[in-house]
Amino acid sequence: MTSSPLGDYLRSRRAQIGPQDLGLPVHGRRRVAGLRREEVAMLAGMSADYYTRLEQGRETRPSPQILDSLGEALRLDDDGRLHLYRLAGLSPRPVPGAPAERADPSLVSLMGAWHGNPALVLGRAYDVLACNPLAERLFEGFPRSRNLVAVVFLDPASRRFYPDWETVARNTVEGLRLAEGAWPDDARVRDVVGELRVRSPDFARLWRRSGVRGKRLESKRFSHPEVGPLELRVHAFDVKSAPGQELVVYHAEPGSPSADSLSLLGTLAADTASP
Repeated sequence: MTSSPLGDYLRSRRAQIGPQDLGLPVHGRRRVAGLRREEVAMLAGMSADYYTRLEQGRETRPSPQILDSLGEALRLDDDGRLHLYRLAGLSPRPVPGAPAERADPSLVSLMGAWHGNPALVLGRAYDVLACNPLAERLFEGFPRSRNLVAVVFLDPASRRFYPDWETVARNTVEGLRLAEGAWPDDARVRDVVGELRVRSPDFARLWRRSGVRGKRLESKRFSHPEVGPLELRVHAFDVKSAPGQELVVYHAEPGSPSADSLSLLGTLAADTASP
């Protein structure tokens, strides 16, 4: 049986949804996890044969209307639909051979003025291209790696540092999957994915799920060895001058215990930076 990235993605998403999630009747024992191909085809308004050819890689040029129907049938969110379109070749592809990533010096200078907010610039593969002193202190100087995927999956201390490790791990993988779809020819993205699939069973497990998710406004909990528990809001912004890069800024709710702890962490960072 042949396959394709589009077919693999459809098959994986189909396995994540049960008929009961969609109000479909369930009769007897089912031999497959999730929906059957025939059920997806029915929900998307297409023949089962055509859908089977999509999954098997024998049909690779579905129309936008077909993709919209599949996105609705498989309950894909905006990130999932964007990834589906990219896999079908219906979105602009990046120019191959992108130059080595570096953070804009003016952006780095701006981040340095944010004394109360940890901030960092991430590359397409979640490499930390730059960060301000408070972010450096928050992540303890990145002692093992300056790649956040490696930090989450290869640093044993990450499971203490992130109290909600499983959620952080899943979101990290889903964000990297989205980057892979946007930058399929990026050598660094391929290298990070390849290394982590070999070195981390947890990464490999989550990667097989084929979920996709960009960074959104959310809260993240930390257990910092110097200042204790922190709950910070996460704001992510695309760097328009460098496609694929993200500016990530953390913020504590004013007057909260986390704000006090973040202020203390800032003092420690300033003391370390002082001559």
